[in-house]
This record gives sequence, C-alpha cells and structure tokens, in this order.
Amino acid sequence: MDLKGTAAIVSGGASGLGEATVRDLAAAGCKVVVADLNEQRGKEVAESVGGAFARTDVADEDSVAAAVAAAESLGAPLRVAVSCAGIGWAARTVGRDGKPHDLASYRKVIDVNLIGTFNLMRIAAAAIARTGPADADGQRGVVINTSSVAGIEGQTGQVAYSASKGGIIGMTVPAARDLAAIGVRVLTICPGIIDTPIYGTGPASDEFKARLIAPVVFPKRMGTAAEFARLVRALIDNDYMNAEVIRFDGGIRFQPK
Repeated sequence: MDLKGTAAIVSGGASGLGEATVRDLAAAGCKVVVADLNEQRGKEVAESVGGAFARTDVADEDSVAAAVAAAESLGAPLRVAVSCAGIGWAARTVGRDGKPHDLASYRKVIDVNLIGTFNLMRIAAAAIARTGPADADGQRGVVINTSSVAGIEGQTGQVAYSASKGGIIGMTVPAARDLAAIGVRVLTICPGIIDTPIYGTGPASDEFKARLIAPVVFPKRMGTAAEFARLVRALIDNDYMNAEVIRFDGGIRFQPK
C-alpha cells in the first residue's frame, strides 16, 4: 500500500519502537499522530516530522477515540494504526516469600498492553473503514500490533507480561478475519531483545545487555528500533501479508530464566 498522502496513528510514538515507526512512516509520506502519555517528548517528535500529538491513555476508550479522531482530521485518509504502547512487569505467580502475585499489577499490565492494543485496533479500524478503497483489491488500511516473543515462550517472572502479549498474538487471526470485510489487514510483530532507552547506559547496562544477547543466534547483538520500523513499513508495503504473527528476534529462543 502506498503511504504517500495518507495518515497514520502510532501509540507509544514518543519513544523507542514507536518513535522509530513514526519517523519511518513520516519519511514515506505519511502524516502521523503521535499518541502517547509523554506530552513533552510526544510534541517534540510530532513537530520534528510535521505530524500531530495526542495525549493518549491507551487503556481508556475515550482517550483513544480522541486520538483516532485527531488522525482523521489531518486532511488525509487514515490508513495505518500501529500499537507500540506497553509496559513491562516482573513478578512470580507465587513469590519466594510465599505471597501470590499482586492482582492490581496484573490487571494494570493487561489493561495497558492487551486492552490498550485492542482499543486502538478496534477504534482505528472503524475509522479506516470510513475511507474509500486504496487499491483495486478494496484495501483500506493496515493495523500492526506489537507483541513479544515473551508471548510465545515467556520466562520466569513474566506471567503478567506474557499473558498480555500472548493475548495480542491470539487476537491476530480472528481480528484479520473480522476486518477482511472492510478491507483492513491485521499483523502482529513479536520483537525479541531490542536496544531501547529502557536499558539505560553505562557499565552496568552494558553487562546486563551482554547477558541478554547471549541466546541470540545471529546477528549476535540486540535489534534496533530502526530495524523494527523498517519491518513495519515492509509489512505495510506488501499487500499479501495478512493475519500473520512475525518474530523479530535474531533467532533467539528464551530459556526459563
């Protein structure tokens, strides 16, 4: 699908994978709404690419609806929605102290990662459906969700995170089937170990990253946000890609710990 002269919305677009995706889509001729809670950074990113910022809590229906409406108002047909907003959490089902996993924390991870992704997918898809077909196939747009290899083979202490990311994987095929009637494709990317600011800098960070890299098959390094963004664009460009879950992980297979 040709992105020139279209609009897109990217949740979590103020940093990391989301920011890289915003910049790549903008470079392809897209007007992009940066949907994020970080107002200062989100506005900076949006201004740098000629886009718009919408302060967005993805777990809140009204907040997402307002962000999608902002994307619809950019003067170009909304064709793309990419969900990159998410949070991490580490806790065992039963801790070493014998206490069960905190339920409020579990719900928070599910609300942001899974419910938040579903919110953007459903609301953006409804907006995309209001546009005219973009090609002879009747395609109107693409939704790309971000899961994780942890949703396939989660490690110790990732029960909440893996459940949220596994849920995103699980809704890929049925959502694609649901949205086929309105010409919207649905794809999910499962990143492995990606080098983003969350890991910090300095000797301690470098040592931690080295441990993370050890199980990667090749290339023997962390992935980059720019590589993720290029995959997003490649999936958008290839009209026959639909209802797929794509690993983006250098061949890594997580061990239990």
